[in-house]
Amino acid sequence: MTDASPPPRLASTLLLARDGAAGMELFMVVRHHEIDFASGALVFPGGSVDQSDAKARALCDGADDLPDDRVTARVAAIREAFEECGVLLARRNGAMVSGRECAEIGARWRTNLETREATIAEVAKAEGLTLALDRLTLFSRWLTPPMMPKRFDTFFYIAEAPRDHVLEHDGSEAVDSLWITPSAALKAAESQEKTIIFPTRLNLQMAAEARSTADAIERAAAREEVLVMPDVTRDGEHLIMRIPEKAGYGAPAFRIKGMGGDPIPYFD
Repeated sequence: MTDASPPPRLASTLLLARDGAAGMELFMVVRHHEIDFASGALVFPGGSVDQSDAKARALCDGADDLPDDRVTARVAAIREAFEECGVLLARRNGAMVSGRECAEIGARWRTNLETREATIAEVAKAEGLTLALDRLTLFSRWLTPPMMPKRFDTFFYIAEAPRDHVLEHDGSEAVDSLWITPSAALKAAESQEKTIIFPTRLNLQMAAEARSTADAIERAAAREEVLVMPDVTRDGEHLIMRIPEKAGYGAPAFRIKGMGGDPIPYFD
């Protein structure tokens, strides 16, 4: 990182998964076109860590063996998913919050969470909840390259979505949503039906290797954690993204602009 590059902001993203007739499906949202990062793109729910997320450590299941930054990142993933799509990975009296309870809690708190008039710690205390950090499994970790004007150190997590929770976009940051298989999302990107940014595409590609939600989570738990910061170079009219081969995305380099005819996988 050069002296002129902005420091990365800690962020979290959550792959919410369920098993459908065509295999594992992921919940994805379309970001509002006026948002300054990935506007209009099909993404997983998530966002920047809020300073207040660190205050929820004592209200979490599965935090004991995690360092503070990892606890905060998981709390942020749960909070963002609750704000953006109305799913709440939390327990009350030892049992996972039901869909009915989630809807009731959301009616009381989601607006104030989104406007930062309330914190997730305050919600948990008031509602007698513990946040289910143990339901999240690290899927990958990506760091924005130094030359970008906005940089994020993003933890991607995967979790099985509670079956009785109704997931839907919030209508502000996200303007549309859908359940979709990873392969269908990739096809939509290839046909330019959907805009999907580079890290999301590669994580969809990795998710597409799984046979089911349980298989995807098991694979994620077994993977070595590798920090992925793409090294971006230009080759004529093409941009080449080089990433660590051991990250498990199938290739060490990806062409992201221009036409193919080259052994390097590419994205237009």
